[in-house]
Amino acid sequence: MADTKPDKPGFLSRLFGRKTETPAAPQAAPEAPQAGGHPETMPSPPANAADDLTSAPPTVTEASPDTPEDAKAAPELAGADLQPVEGLDPEGTNPQEPLPRILTETGPELRPDITAADLPAPEPAPAEVLPDPVPDAAPAAARGWWQRLTDGMRRTSSSLSDSVTGLFTKRKLDDATLEELEDALVQADLGVPAAMRITAAIASGRYNKEISPQEVKAILAGEVEKALQPVAQALAIDRTKKPFVILMIGVNGAGKTTTIGKLSQKFRQQGLKVMLAAGDTFRAAAIEQLKVWGERVGAPVLARAQGADAAGLAYDALQEAKANGSDVLLIDTAGRLQNKAGLMAELEKIVRVVKKFDPTAPHATLLVLDATVGQNAISQVELFQKAAGVTGLVMTKLDGTARGGILVALAEKFRLPVHFIGVGEGVEDLEPFTARDFAKAIAGLEATS
Repeated sequence: MADTKPDKPGFLSRLFGRKTETPAAPQAAPEAPQAGGHPETMPSPPANAADDLTSAPPTVTEASPDTPEDAKAAPELAGADLQPVEGLDPEGTNPQEPLPRILTETGPELRPDITAADLPAPEPAPAEVLPDPVPDAAPAAARGWWQRLTDGMRRTSSSLSDSVTGLFTKRKLDDATLEELEDALVQADLGVPAAMRITAAIASGRYNKEISPQEVKAILAGEVEKALQPVAQALAIDRTKKPFVILMIGVNGAGKTTTIGKLSQKFRQQGLKVMLAAGDTFRAAAIEQLKVWGERVGAPVLARAQGADAAGLAYDALQEAKANGSDVLLIDTAGRLQNKAGLMAELEKIVRVVKKFDPTAPHATLLVLDATVGQNAISQVELFQKAAGVTGLVMTKLDGTARGGILVALAEKFRLPVHFIGVGEGVEDLEPFTARDFAKAIAGLEATS
């Protein structure tokens, strides 16, 4: 009599907790199904078994008692009372989600070590498909400079526009109206001389007549442009001077270090070799911030420990920039209040030391001004000009104030070149200053070609 093997529950039975009928005599094995046969006599799977996965169900191979593969492969299944998987019918199949078939070395078969938790959950019902939302406006990085400028100047322009609209709606141009307009211009920090001149221009030939707010804005923009046109000058880098030394100065929080980073990136885009000097030795954060900018734009940074002599560092930076052939050297300095004599004396020392190395240096001394300080900017220009010889201005943070008109007051009083203005934190938010764009933005007018 041939060897017999007890009927061992198959994978599906063990997986779903189904009980199989066991013969009374364990030694007597049931006849092997004709279609499959005994595992030892089963034919080898066809070579293209993987291709038949979708056409024929896999054959379950039961292990012999001599080699308890189930115990070796998944001992945790021994004696386990596994529950049916939610989503599958009692027969162990789901016509919408068939059991996973895994291709093994011996052909397609169900892995005996898969538990109920390993099976995929049934697919949820498809959710209601909603229409895509209307896309927002283009991101800031993709917007043009005019859009970023008008957005940044919105506080100042809105303040002026509200005043102009309120004053000249269904009202004649009389003394009271002109006086209120002049007050509105002064409150926007355009300065008394500019406010008087703009008011006179609006009144010329229009006294005791009705005038539209749009016409007032056009006159305002024209007068502001006249005041700013002489000072709107690009920063010219003299390439015959290597390195071209730019000394950055200003009070605490004006944005000197960030402006250095933005300028250095612009110079690098122009093909210039740039070097940075971390001359703000009072703040460790400023040193680290400049190092980050240097890594970002690919510019070397000369730095010393916090508290080091700033003048000595500037001299060393000049030597290093000369040796490595840098086109531009940007020197950061510590923020200092313009009314502190001791701090201003240290700034004068930096300038003297730089001139010992190169009598023509620094070739540009840029005063970084925070627009939010309003009229205090006038005092800053006066005292920094005396201590370091300011050659040009950079106005930052115009997007954070309704007092952007201070640039007009500075232009009328000092006639210093305005090289750049900033209306945000991004590199693209610092751009060369143009009088016409600024004038139209402050008056709330649209751009014209």
